[in-house]
Amino acid sequence: MADNPQRKRSSWGFILSFVVVIGILGLLIYWMFFSSAPIERFTLDDYVTALANDRITEVTVTPKEETLAVIDGRYRRYDSDNPNASNTTYNFTLTVTWDEWSTTPRTYTDILQDGSTEENPVYIQIEGEYNLSQLTYTYVNDGNITINDPYVTNFWDTWGPTIILGIVSIIIVVILFSVFSRSVGGANNKALEFNRSRARRENTSKVKFSDVAGADEEKLEMRELVDYLKEPKKYSKFGAKLPKGVLLVGPPGCGKTLLAKAVAGEAGVPFYSISGSDFVEMFVGVGAGRVRDMFRIAKENAPCIVFIDEIDAVGRQRGAGLGGGNDEREQTLNQLLVEMDGFSDNSGIIVIAATNRDDVLDPALLRAGRFDRKITVSLPDKKGREEILKVHARNKIIDPNVDFAQIAKRTVGFSGADLANVLNEAAILAVRKKETSISVDDIDEAIDRRISGPAKTSRSMSEQERKTVAYHEAGHAVIGIFLPHSDKVQKITIIPRGNTGGHVLMTPEDDRFLLTKKELEARIVGYLGGRTSEEIFFDDISTGAQNDIEMATRIARMMVTELGMSSLGPIQYEKDTGSVFLGRDYTSSQKNFSSQVALEIDKQIRLIVESSHDKARQILEEHKEDVILIANTLLENETITAEEIDILLRDRALPSKKKVVEAEVKEEQTTEPVVNEVKEEKPSDNQKQEEKGESKEGE
Repeated sequence: MADNPQRKRSSWGFILSFVVVIGILGLLIYWMFFSSAPIERFTLDDYVTALANDRITEVTVTPKEETLAVIDGRYRRYDSDNPNASNTTYNFTLTVTWDEWSTTPRTYTDILQDGSTEENPVYIQIEGEYNLSQLTYTYVNDGNITINDPYVTNFWDTWGPTIILGIVSIIIVVILFSVFSRSVGGANNKALEFNRSRARRENTSKVKFSDVAGADEEKLEMRELVDYLKEPKKYSKFGAKLPKGVLLVGPPGCGKTLLAKAVAGEAGVPFYSISGSDFVEMFVGVGAGRVRDMFRIAKENAPCIVFIDEIDAVGRQRGAGLGGGNDEREQTLNQLLVEMDGFSDNSGIIVIAATNRDDVLDPALLRAGRFDRKITVSLPDKKGREEILKVHARNKIIDPNVDFAQIAKRTVGFSGADLANVLNEAAILAVRKKETSISVDDIDEAIDRRISGPAKTSRSMSEQERKTVAYHEAGHAVIGIFLPHSDKVQKITIIPRGNTGGHVLMTPEDDRFLLTKKELEARIVGYLGGRTSEEIFFDDISTGAQNDIEMATRIARMMVTELGMSSLGPIQYEKDTGSVFLGRDYTSSQKNFSSQVALEIDKQIRLIVESSHDKARQILEEHKEDVILIANTLLENETITAEEIDILLRDRALPSKKKVVEAEVKEEQTTEPVVNEVKEEKPSDNQKQEEKGESKEGE
């Protein structure tokens, strides 16, 4: 959990206040008790001697009834080495009693001078009779002594310490009270902070639309929002209004949040971002309060953009919980609905939301007036994947032989985040191998790691297990090579990865938007090819086909119950809801078909799977020698690429790496003109779409 900056500031403020209070108290105590010089106590003889030697600089004689008088003053000490060197004065006090000095005049003669010793006494002759006042004033006149009136007091000397002590006490009380009130009120302030918006203003977004690849149509829609904010008069001229909300929908990793960051970098207006989960708390009313506060801030800074990531955390359909009660999340949703399109005017505020579960959102949130636009951010096509790879390769050292178009063909179904991860993993692998650039082998390994995980080089398999895995994967590959409507085999390997002992990478020739019944049946046959190969060559089966059987059964059930691709007709018996709502699953337990239809569904699923199994056996029996050839090559080389498969099936043996390279170069030189002629005669649908897209960009 990240530290709270406000909590850090309050703690530092308390420490600083504590240090200030302690410092003031220390200075006060030092000033009152230690700053003044010590006061020496004189006897009458000391006083008269100091007067006689002109060492008294200041004196105050205060008459006292009890003791006669108190003499306070300052004097210079005697230095035997240099009697006139010292100018520092010291305090002294003298209490003269009646016994020492009565009102009757006394005669002082032969007063001993300062610094006299028994061996060398020095006397000062004082003749005449003096009383105390006469003695003092005589030397004041003769010795340039300052005499103070004892009845005229200095206000600062008298009341200064008291005033300073009072002021310091008040300051200390005020500081302690403020610190105490802040610490006590902290809990109340924190309680009030629950209702404050947690939306963060983005001022440093460096992402631009040029950094977003593979989503040209989506960028066009988002550019329009930015253009509207920058030049609203151009649209208001035609009566166009600013859309209130834009909902970005698509699978994870397709660039929904990246598009929002690009808008933040291009808009030039305040951009506030928040996650849907930041609204919901365990306390009732907190989420609604945060929504109100967020839109209050947005209104103060309009025109602006508010981005809510993962809005499904707060925008799920109401009444979906157990019992259908109104919980905290629903109150938050209600407030969001009111703020987006209620009685209050929110002109100048665009709400952009992103989710990959738009099927669970409340219909009131999706209507026009709240989210006027719904932009679907799909998985990138081949051209889009190539552009995404080039974007993420900008700051990387890529080998010149790397062809991103070929990599895009082998990464069908990869999202933008997957492609970024592939290049990042390839860079890490290049550093690990101490290479000078990222090679094709590094990228291929990164793709395999993304699909099945890192290679388990330390996992030891027996020779029989390796042979079983080799024939299993060879069965998959042969089905993909010789069965029409199958995906193209890109790579075969028996290197263990993750929980698998090996795998076959198969991708479609072109990006597909629809799948036909024959293509789905071909996939089921391909999934059953490994198990069928084990049956043919070992007369036994292993547990390695568990995931294959699961996938084949899932496709067959979908064909029967959802797609109407069986003798039961075009009727949807089941719908994959993904178990979105627990309460809805309990309340909607009524079946859409009878038990007799359920039996027919099971029969149709079994019929599809068994016919696919028979088809796989037929193909593998016809190409038995090819299965053996591929399996033996796998046992020797562990991995075979698509180019090596073509050479292997043509020459019945895999040549050395040098011969393979020479053959590829020769084949490219001989086949390239023919391919160009075919493309000129009859371009594919995908090429038509690319040309159409290029023409749109040109317009």
